[in-house]
Formats: sequence, structure tokens, C-alpha cells
Amino acid sequence: MAEGVHFVLGGGVFNRRSCSLLQPTLFGNKTLKRNHEMAFKGKAVDSKTVLLNLLLCLLIFYSLFYMIGSVCFGAFRLDHFDGLIPFDFKTEPTESNSKYLVNLLSLELTYFCSGLLFAAVVRRRVWDYALTVTLMHVMITSLVMLEFPTVWQWWLALGSGLFLMICNGQLIAYFTCQSEQSYASFSIY
Repeated sequence: MAEGVHFVLGGGVFNRRSCSLLQPTLFGNKTLKRNHEMAFKGKAVDSKTVLLNLLLCLLIFYSLFYMIGSVCFGAFRLDHFDGLIPFDFKTEPTESNSKYLVNLLSLELTYFCSGLLFAAVVRRRVWDYALTVTLMHVMITSLVMLEFPTVWQWWLALGSGLFLMICNGQLIAYFTCQSEQSYASFSIY
């Protein structure tokens, strides 16, 4: 490339070679250096790794859901195990309904434990994987039940579980990855 290549950029001329902006002023040109550092100092992760981590988090989430659900079904001595436990939002939400209590307890315990395990898998940005898994869970639930969930108690339980997952996962990730230089610390904010 030629050294004299310039681009007009917002009333100024951008010199590509030196990565500076020549800003016209009243008494001549003023050179402004562009800051090309990223706001988050960390390694970029390729799409393949992100997709693999997401699939692993989904596998962890649904495996935990079925394991915790089966233990809760046994603890409440229900006669028949429902395979739709992760997706069931149509059960009548009352305190006397054992199936509803099993679904609620399974949901909350699954979100609590998933946050801890997501931290072990992804090590950082647990909140991102937690939100993505939750959005995918809502989509899968809608597909399985052939209806969008409109029960406010289910949404409240889902939101509180997501909050638990994010808080637990981020805290574990922060304390276990604290020694890594590339992990964002609170001191830089």
C-alpha cells in the first residue's frame, strides 16, 4: 500500500498507515490517535468452541433436569414419572399439588446446579451461556408442548432460576479463574 493513502472520515482524514485521524481545526490539522484496544481484554473464542460449549451446556442442563426430577419424583412418592418434566408448565400451580411442587423444585435445583457446572465448562461468560440455554429451553418447551407458556408462575420460577444460575456460575468462575491474567477483574471497572 502507498504511504499516502487517506480516507475521509467524519470531517477528518484518516491515515490508514499510521492509524491516526487528521482532524481539521481553525489553525491547521490536529492528529488524533485512534485507540484500537478492545474494551474487554481476553482471547477471542472461535465459533466452533462456542457451539461445542453450548451443546455441552444443553446436555448438562437436561441431564441434570431429568436426574433431579427423578429423585424428586421418588422423594414425593408419585406413582408415575412424567418424561415431560422439563417442559411441563400446564400443571395446576397449587401448594397441595405434588406434581407441581416436584416440577418447581426440579426446575430450581436444576438451575442452581447448572450454574455451578457451567462455570466448570466455560470458565467465563457463564451469564451468556445461561441466558442462551434458558432461551433455547423456552423454545424447546414451546415446541414440545405445542403452546407458548403463558402461566406467570412458570415464568417467575424460570426467572428466579436463571438469576440463581447466573449468580452461582459467575461467582464460581470468578473465584476459580481469579489467577488468570486474561480474566476481567472488578478492579479495572
